[in-house]
Amino acid sequence: MLPIHTAAPEVFVLPSQLPIAGAGVLPVHSYLIRAHEPVLIDAGLPIDMGPFEEALWSLVDPLDLRWIIVTHDDRDHIGSLREILAAAPNATLVTNQLSVDRIAEYWNVPRHRVRTVNPGRSIDLGDRRITLLRPPAYDSPATLAVYDQRLEALFSADSFGTVLPQFATHAHDVSEKDYFDGLALFTRANAPWTALVDEAKFGRVIDGIAKLNPKHILSSHGPVVTNRTGELLTAMRGIPAMTPWLPPEDVEVEAVLERHEAELAAVAEAHQA
Repeated sequence: MLPIHTAAPEVFVLPSQLPIAGAGVLPVHSYLIRAHEPVLIDAGLPIDMGPFEEALWSLVDPLDLRWIIVTHDDRDHIGSLREILAAAPNATLVTNQLSVDRIAEYWNVPRHRVRTVNPGRSIDLGDRRITLLRPPAYDSPATLAVYDQRLEALFSADSFGTVLPQFATHAHDVSEKDYFDGLALFTRANAPWTALVDEAKFGRVIDGIAKLNPKHILSSHGPVVTNRTGELLTAMRGIPAMTPWLPPEDVEVEAVLERHEAELAAVAEAHQA
């Protein structure tokens, strides 16, 4: 865990990071909206279990937490989910049924604690209304992004994530080159299918976000971005035209096979002797 910081009034970032070999760090964020009915978006990394809950309860009483929205069931989004639900008896989990099914591979979420939703659904959460939508790029079919109309904030799940040379809380603390190079790298690595998509269909998803015109884009894997939505959407539109990204390899397959064959030949020769 890293120190808590704010993304907007009464919106708190519960930040962490993962090292990316040879590239830098990947931010890993959850968010608390300290609203009339407090809302937690995602539940941290498994490695941060314990410190994550401590940080969360420093911001909101467990009895007051009302909603937990899980954008998808990847481990870096649900690390402390079980512990938080146990500590916050008045909280309801909001997520896609696919996430519930996949979480059930190792833990059956109590059904009475869950409200399942699909992209396109809007929900009243006390003093605000949120809309669930499919973000442009994602690595799980269960993914939901969250648009808070009152905050004009898009909690974009994995979309608009970026690998950075070093951790930064806000995008204005990162050079444009570093931010957008990292965004292209992360998006192609996390959503390799973007190299195969129909660009017109992909563009229509981005058009939908442009119509919302969020003031804040708050990615699970990026610094806080404010008043730069147009730049991010332009960068995302260019992703399908880029070449697919693959990580570096430690070995060359041909060399390994040659060594293996040489070792087999040496063993056979020793047996004959």
